[in-house]
Amino acid sequence: MKRASSVQIFSFMEVAMFDTDKRWKQLGEVFVNNCLELKKGEKLMIAQYEPETWQLALATYEAAIKTGGFPQIQLKSEYLRRAFMKYGTKEQYTWLPGIEALGMEWADAYVALRGGYNLDIYHDIPADVLAANQAVHGKVSSLRWQHTRWLLSRVPNAAFAQQAGLDLETVTDMYFNSTLMDYTNGLKEWESWAKKITGKGNQLVHIKGKKTDLQFEVNADSWQASAVIRNIPGGEIFCGPVNNKKLNGTIYWENPGVLGGRLMPDMQVEWKDGKLVSAKASANEDYLNGILSSDPGASLLGEFAFGTNKYLTHFTNDILWDEKIYGTIHLAFGRSAPGGTNDSAIHWDVVKEMRHEGEVSIDGVTVMRDGELLFDSI
Repeated sequence: MKRASSVQIFSFMEVAMFDTDKRWKQLGEVFVNNCLELKKGEKLMIAQYEPETWQLALATYEAAIKTGGFPQIQLKSEYLRRAFMKYGTKEQYTWLPGIEALGMEWADAYVALRGGYNLDIYHDIPADVLAANQAVHGKVSSLRWQHTRWLLSRVPNAAFAQQAGLDLETVTDMYFNSTLMDYTNGLKEWESWAKKITGKGNQLVHIKGKKTDLQFEVNADSWQASAVIRNIPGGEIFCGPVNNKKLNGTIYWENPGVLGGRLMPDMQVEWKDGKLVSAKASANEDYLNGILSSDPGASLLGEFAFGTNKYLTHFTNDILWDEKIYGTIHLAFGRSAPGGTNDSAIHWDVVKEMRHEGEVSIDGVTVMRDGELLFDSI
């Protein structure tokens, strides 16, 4: 068999690492100048997950330098995390990574470029080990929230396209269309919708749909339209729930919950008088219950939101994309969004499909029916 020459190998690597699609550079500029608003002299930590995110890491790095910033790149991978849990002791996989924690204190801004990966990568990792390690990652996330202006983005690659059940070209175009959209005008519309439902005191939210009848209160003054300052693609209107005795009922998710690379299909959760009664799934139910029992606030609500980005049309089994799909809603377990008071190491969003069946009302006024947002008719 004829071997490839070193020149051929280098040419292949050069194509992979220096993609000529100008949209990467455009997006790097958006990340630095619009999302993070990096200033001259500020320090930026770029967490590059998986090799395929190199093009965007480089584009973000270049944009930060042009702004007068001081960027650093940190290489991360789910494959490294798997090795840590597979071969490490409990002392190791429950260890808070010291340099990563210090990095959150060092950086003024932080961006995580999370490449796709095989979701079956943790197939042989026990549920309790994965849950314990996930809790540690939650503590790192809390430091990120406390100390930096941060941004997360799931960057498409072949593994992500397979996860989404789409071809790479379609999923890449969907990514660029939804991240490079006209957010100025989009945000104006979303903010006008948020303003229409903003009030005082608490509001009662009622969700009805497939295997779902759930009620809970939210802080009426906490409704916000998300600018692209936390994750991108953007596009949601969110609020902080109030975890009191009015949290009652059941919610079912048509698409799997995803956390730490593990899928939990047919998730169904029930609360009564503000307390978790049961949490079920057709797979990985032990992992689900491990997460929800990881600390006192993990089983309570941290966020409720409507997806508003019409450029996102397909579920991908990734929360950073799916929570923004127009016609969906999502609830987060754990740490509260602004306006809420729940404290937890985790903040885990799970997205519910509403485009085929479902209704949401706020204080008795219907604001969503079968995936259509009705704010303009209020």
